[in-house]
Amino acid sequence: MNNIVIAFLMTLIAGLSTGIGSLIAFVAKATNTRFLAVSLGFSAGVMIYVSFMEILPKGLEFLGEELGERSGTWVTVLAFFGGIGLIAIIDRLIPSTENPHEVRRVEAEAAPVAKKGDLMRMGLMTALALALHNFPEGLATFVSALQSPEVAIPIVVAIAIHNIPEGIAVSVPIYQATGSRKKAFAYSFLSGLAEPVGALVGWLILMPFMTPVVYGVVFAGIAGIMVFISLDELLPAAEKYGEHHLAIYGLIAGMGVMAISLLLFV
Repeated sequence: MNNIVIAFLMTLIAGLSTGIGSLIAFVAKATNTRFLAVSLGFSAGVMIYVSFMEILPKGLEFLGEELGERSGTWVTVLAFFGGIGLIAIIDRLIPSTENPHEVRRVEAEAAPVAKKGDLMRMGLMTALALALHNFPEGLATFVSALQSPEVAIPIVVAIAIHNIPEGIAVSVPIYQATGSRKKAFAYSFLSGLAEPVGALVGWLILMPFMTPVVYGVVFAGIAGIMVFISLDELLPAAEKYGEHHLAIYGLIAGMGVMAISLLLFV
């Protein structure tokens, strides 16, 4: 029971970091692009390294023990690409204009380029898109934390960092449309709640069926989801926010930190 509470709290922290994005949007007059590029690259490095070095092998271990080496490997690979397919479909369902992962800067968002009604719609649709996108992320964080809390801590940090620009994308159009910081913060905050809600709903659905095979499939699928998020969202965003080398330095730093944190628990 304690593990479930800890896993839920970790997922809650990761999801509600969208609120940090809101606060930055209200305080900052311009985006610190160099810092954001390194941070997003760092998040990608953490997620890619932990996916291939910890989560995918753990899925293979579960499935290999239950199904045999050959069948277990096949199912692991299929589940990995299944996770990629799931998150790719969700991404395709979200129009690029409302996609919270599209690069947006604080100063660009603050410019009055649209009518208040359009801005309000943009903010609400971005919040909805973010909520939809955060469901599988929430489940990924939750299951990782449930199985290995020490492995989940860097994942929580990585997801929290990548949720900050999403909070900016939600809150600024709503603030421009309503003039209310409270409303803008509330919508951004609520969209982040989709992460812990997704974790809880996913876990309640999966809990009665949790066998080693299901665990293995879920872990392999989570690895696929994290790799897709890193390659399709975090790295391209890091490149657009700053210099190519800054994104790569952040990526390598994230991998290094994740590698050291895993070695400490060997």
